[in-house]
Amino acid sequence: MAAGGQAVPESRRRTLYGRSRGKTLRTGQERLVAEALPKLEIGPEELRRPGNFAFEPSAIWLEIGFGAGEHLIQQAKANPEVGLIGCEPFLNGVAAALAGVEREGLANVRLRRGDAQALVEAAPDAFFSRVFILYPDPWPKRRHNKRRIVSDAMVEGLARVVKSGGEVRFATDIDDYAGWTLRRFLGSSRFRWAASRAADWRTPWPEWRPTRYEAKAHRAGRASVYLTFVRL
Repeated sequence: MAAGGQAVPESRRRTLYGRSRGKTLRTGQERLVAEALPKLEIGPEELRRPGNFAFEPSAIWLEIGFGAGEHLIQQAKANPEVGLIGCEPFLNGVAAALAGVEREGLANVRLRRGDAQALVEAAPDAFFSRVFILYPDPWPKRRHNKRRIVSDAMVEGLARVVKSGGEVRFATDIDDYAGWTLRRFLGSSRFRWAASRAADWRTPWPEWRPTRYEAKAHRAGRASVYLTFVRL
């Protein structure tokens, strides 16, 4: 939905690119997708309903594109009072996250297999206290740049659903994508680049634990950029 609760026309919605699944799921993963996912899955229409978690969370955080769920699971373990919603279109990543939720016995995670845009459109105003966009697909070819999850429309949407003082945290190992993201968030009158992060943008957040993707990038010689944007 757009501001004011108006439905966003289908023509304005972002097309989801990329693979939706990889290798054939193992038996245990198939079980989790069949049995656990329906219990944890959250759709856009559910965001406006109470009781999405078995407790009243102190805050709700969103992770857009959680990969294999490593960061999502880590944050859920470290912040049991917070409700975390993770979006990921890749089925194998969703299965990995479900395994982590089951292994750790987490009660503060909800998942969506699909693009995050529909959730951002449907969320009430000032709904999220923190949003993570970590190592999104860079779509490096110029003709594919429009496929990037960070867009003017997404920044506009996040400005509506992130509460004042809330954060959007972004990480990438692609310099061009870092510049692209800076231009779009700083072009918005409703976000500022956090001063402490701007002074030390090559250093991860204090509670950060490297993901497998980040380790692979660093082995390849690519350094990471960590950006924090605060909602005004």
